[in-house]
Amino acid sequence: MSTDLLERQLKETSLLTAACWAIWLERGAAEWFVLAAYRLPRAKQMQLMRYLEQPSVASWLAGALTARHNRSRRLPETAGLACARLYLFPEPTSRRVVVVGADNLNERAVKIWRLIALGGGGFSPAPVVGQGEALEWMSGIPYDLPKALDRALRGVLREIPCQGGWLAIRSGDFLEVRAQSGCPECQGSQISLDANPLLRSISQKRSGAMVLAETSDWAMTPRTGFKANTRAWACVPLTIGQRVIGMIALWREQPLTKSERQQLERLATRIAPLVEASETFTSLTDHLRRLALLNDFALTVSSALDLDQIAQRVFGLLRRALGPEWITLALLSTDGNTLHHYFDQDGRVVLHTSPAEEDSILRFVHQGEVYRLDDLDENADYRPFHKGTRSVLLVPLKYRRQLIGLLGLESSRPAAFKVFDEHLLVVVASYLAGLVENGRLRQEAEGRARNLELIHDVVQQVMGLTDVEKIAQIAAELMARNFAYELSVVALADEENFFRVVGIGGSAAETVQRGLRELDAAAHGGITYRVFVTGESMLVNDVTLDPFYLPIPGWEAGSEMCVALREGDRILGIIDVESRQKNNFSHNDLLVLEALAGILSNVIANAGQYQKLQSTVHQLQAAREELQERMTAQRVAETRLIQAAKLAAVGEMAAGIAHELNNPLTTIAGFAELVLADLPQDDPMRPDLELVLREAHRARSVIRRLLDFSRQTESVRVRADINEIVSDVLALMNHLLHTSGVEVQIELGEQLPWISVDRNQIKQVLLNLLHNALHAMPAGGRLAVQTASRQREGERWLVISIRDSGVGISPENLSRIFEPFFTTRARQGGTGLGLSVSYGIVTDHGGFIEVESREGQGSTFSVWLPVEVEK
Repeated sequence: MSTDLLERQLKETSLLTAACWAIWLERGAAEWFVLAAYRLPRAKQMQLMRYLEQPSVASWLAGALTARHNRSRRLPETAGLACARLYLFPEPTSRRVVVVGADNLNERAVKIWRLIALGGGGFSPAPVVGQGEALEWMSGIPYDLPKALDRALRGVLREIPCQGGWLAIRSGDFLEVRAQSGCPECQGSQISLDANPLLRSISQKRSGAMVLAETSDWAMTPRTGFKANTRAWACVPLTIGQRVIGMIALWREQPLTKSERQQLERLATRIAPLVEASETFTSLTDHLRRLALLNDFALTVSSALDLDQIAQRVFGLLRRALGPEWITLALLSTDGNTLHHYFDQDGRVVLHTSPAEEDSILRFVHQGEVYRLDDLDENADYRPFHKGTRSVLLVPLKYRRQLIGLLGLESSRPAAFKVFDEHLLVVVASYLAGLVENGRLRQEAEGRARNLELIHDVVQQVMGLTDVEKIAQIAAELMARNFAYELSVVALADEENFFRVVGIGGSAAETVQRGLRELDAAAHGGITYRVFVTGESMLVNDVTLDPFYLPIPGWEAGSEMCVALREGDRILGIIDVESRQKNNFSHNDLLVLEALAGILSNVIANAGQYQKLQSTVHQLQAAREELQERMTAQRVAETRLIQAAKLAAVGEMAAGIAHELNNPLTTIAGFAELVLADLPQDDPMRPDLELVLREAHRARSVIRRLLDFSRQTESVRVRADINEIVSDVLALMNHLLHTSGVEVQIELGEQLPWISVDRNQIKQVLLNLLHNALHAMPAGGRLAVQTASRQREGERWLVISIRDSGVGISPENLSRIFEPFFTTRARQGGTGLGLSVSYGIVTDHGGFIEVESREGQGSTFSVWLPVEVEK
């Protein structure tokens, strides 16, 4: 080792042990040589040399070098070395010594300086007369434990040639192989003393043993690394006083001789102090590393801004200091209902939020005590997070005597965590609890600030809206815009307590929109449904690890956050936010979403109340309109009754007039026929008599129609196809329609039900309507005839519609067209009885006739006949 490195070694050790100064010296033939010094200038070095040359001091120094023991003595003030005591630490394999000046070195400091001396400062070892070659390989660097143990094992194998061997250090009830030869698979393996009676016996008796293949104990030997011809196995303990600190095992094809066994025991005796010193130095180094960890913890973790950063930095420090395979930080929410679980996964901190159930990991530290498990096989009650976990260390986090969480470590090695690790983790946990609470307060303050901005946006955009679905859609889009969420969904409960998606936003909205049906189906299961049922918020930063997650077709989520919309104890719905990336949401995001859910719940509840009020108003309006419709229908019915009464009165009057006129007309017609029969064809009176006869016949025809109108003739009704009746009437009028220049459009309904009617009467109605249509189109036009089945007021009807493109009916005449003798074609010979007769026939069949007409555009007559006529 160079002088610079030696001086740095002295400096670091002096600072660690509070020494005033230190110096490396080597004894020459007649004087001391300075190899390296710290805080001891040349003038002070000369004063030290003069003090060491004093006879009493020289004798004391020589005894220390010969015995190879640490020594100390009080320094007189006259020495001028600025310290109270002088300490000597001889290097065991040379004539070098570390001289330390200090006021007082405690036991730990003495051990550290002894280890420095045992390491020889990194000098190349030189044989010491009288100790032989066996100690050459024992010298070296004790603070490099793996290298020291490896050199020790190689030295043993040089003295006693074997096929292979290992050197193991005891840790509790286990032996951990730290060095090996000829057995690579043994390195790092652990052997249980309790599970191996042979090794347990060696440990208890503190004496070596040799086992041959022919003996019964051969089955108990750890045979990893044995060759096919291995026939002998020997093992000796490494003891310090009454303690067994390790073991050395060797194997080969031939048994060890008596002298080899004795040599092995002598070597084990010499190696044991080196192993203990190296182990002690390693423990002290670990302790210093823990102290450095606490220093780093205070410097780095305390400056973290939020819980996520705190967890990230704590995990990084613990990973470097203790090397666990799994680190977890579980924190209870302020209300104690939610467990925020941070854990280390592939070097990343992952957050999982779930309800704080009774069987959670916190039950192992619920009484505020540390939980340590050296071998998981002995206790199956604990369910490890990491596959292959053998040892566990859980430390509670308490703030003001209240349990707020825990800090946990897991390792695949049994008994991986020592009492020092436990003490270290307790200190870290106590400091971490305060940081967590401060972090929570900071997050709450920052969350409130963000919430105010979000609340302002929500108030500006949704207040005053009364449509719940519109409110949900705006809120979903607002969340996606403000927080860059890939998918935000608002789902509301319906009357049957199932919820449906009413608002969706984010960059993935279009993708999910295409699978809305699948999304609604997924809403009845998964994380969203669990939140809807329990009302508890959930934050899952890796949905593949959550058993409640149900995927949506076409959308692959990595992390999900879901909160309930509630009004008091009633759950209105949920807000669900998802991202393709895992670990994309923090606890702050959950706080913001919960705050938004509270405000949105009030807005939706108020809008729901408004909608219920509007629904009541609409129902009242509908009832009012229905009442008006009924009143209108009643007036129509009364009008029809009045019209029917008019028809009845006219019928009675017409019957009387017809009977009074029919006899004179018969006499006039009869005598006219007799006179015409006697008159020659060229008689000048003959045209006048023929005119009299024609007019008499015309008068009789009018009288017959009046009788037909007034007479209650017996109706013969049969089940008939209305389309067939219409077709027959159109066939009768086919010639007249074509000669009138009318274009006919026929549209007969399919599969119409048959109805009970008087075929001739219905034909008469249709003939009257068709004749009227032709008269309305003197210059030709378009005529449409249509049949169809319709529902009206809960009943089924057959409707025959006849629509023309004629002159139409004026509004003042429309209300009188069904009155007897009312006609607008008096000059063309109209009698005003056709529509009256038709109306009577249809009414007698239980139906009615509706008319729609506009002047100059035409008219539509619709005959409504019931499918089942009441008897």
